[in-house]
Amino acid sequence: MKNLTKEDIIRLVEEEDVEFIRLQFTDIFGNLKNVAITASQLEKALNNECMFDGSSIEGFARIEESDMYLYPDLNTMAIFPWRPQQGRVARLICDVYDPEGNPFSGDPRYVLKRAVAEAAKEGYTFHVGPECEFFLFQSDENGLPTTITHEQAGYFDIGPTDFGENARRDIVMTLEDMGFVVEASHHEVAPAQHEIDFQYGEALDTADKIITFKLAVKSIAKQHGLHATFMPKPVYGVAGSGMHINMSLFKDGKNIFADGQDVNGLSREAYYFIGGLLKHMKAITAIVNPLINSYKRLVPGYEAPVHIAWSAKNRSPLIRVPAAKGESTRIELRSPDPSANPYLAFAVCLRAGLEGIKEKIDPPCSVNCNIYEMTKEEKNKFGIEEIPGTLTEAIEALEKDSLIREVLGEHVFQKYLEAKKAEWQSYRSQVSEWELQRYLNKY
Repeated sequence: MKNLTKEDIIRLVEEEDVEFIRLQFTDIFGNLKNVAITASQLEKALNNECMFDGSSIEGFARIEESDMYLYPDLNTMAIFPWRPQQGRVARLICDVYDPEGNPFSGDPRYVLKRAVAEAAKEGYTFHVGPECEFFLFQSDENGLPTTITHEQAGYFDIGPTDFGENARRDIVMTLEDMGFVVEASHHEVAPAQHEIDFQYGEALDTADKIITFKLAVKSIAKQHGLHATFMPKPVYGVAGSGMHINMSLFKDGKNIFADGQDVNGLSREAYYFIGGLLKHMKAITAIVNPLINSYKRLVPGYEAPVHIAWSAKNRSPLIRVPAAKGESTRIELRSPDPSANPYLAFAVCLRAGLEGIKEKIDPPCSVNCNIYEMTKEEKNKFGIEEIPGTLTEAIEALEKDSLIREVLGEHVFQKYLEAKKAEWQSYRSQVSEWELQRYLNKY
């Protein structure tokens, strides 16, 4: 952590000619919001005196209790490299508080902070490394997004076949200017699909980075005349975009998931953590795959896992144990997609894993063959279930899971359910082009 002080922030704003500061936070669905202030109002903001109307933010507060305050996290200070270099623009990520000075229970960042605090009671630090995928599509003459691309590039292809190579390079350079350590970037399986991986870190810092990452990707893509989307499945017939989450627990500076004597290189805590994740996976799915569109990605044949199982040998199960050993030992949850709110996603994964450790939940045997090629009888023999196939199935599982309800807190839990049930009802009342083509003439 940077351990910046108010004086450090004020001096940095003066030295770097910063004129505007965006006070950022997210709604419960991970959508980035901000209040922009000028440098003259910085001291007021640093004294936690900036107020906003919470009733206008989805999932926040009712009109009768709408006053909210933004408390900037000083260590999140960053300058946007893509904005003007005179009268520069910076940001501070904020926590949301009520007028009595209490953390707002509907703030997703607070939900993660609570989960991290629970881990800290046992001496654990939760480390997370995301693998974020996205598409770069053309914009139309009005600058509006399309799903059009003329490239046919595939996995690890390079320019000139990869039309988005220049945009991706500029995104990486921008992220590095903002303090990211970018480990790799490449073209993904589908045309116009890309992945950029940055260094793992503690959960809260990584969740903040994902929010920043999405903003940077969209901003730089727009400068190239492109539209970047983190929609899980924007195009029929090709792979969708995932956000695999690599997880490990550290204690006293050591990765407690590692055990060199084990056949898979895993400690008992790692196995129990996997057991906890698998136990709560159906409810977790509602958080890590939050859109109706998320479930268009989670179908066999497009590299997205649908079976509640784990393995150190193949990529078809939900949880994979990568080959890296020692301090790099980790477990990889492969179902999440980039539309998930990272604060909520990390919180529910952490608490489910911690319950696994506390209750000593052994996972089932690893499945080291391709699950997609197994018969129904073979799956039943291994006790392999599937994650929910639709958003409404995932919401039903969420409603029944007392632990995940506790992790989210009653406010977020109820608001989330309410919004997702409304989303499903809106969807199921629509008449799609697929239905018209299939039924209009036939019936």
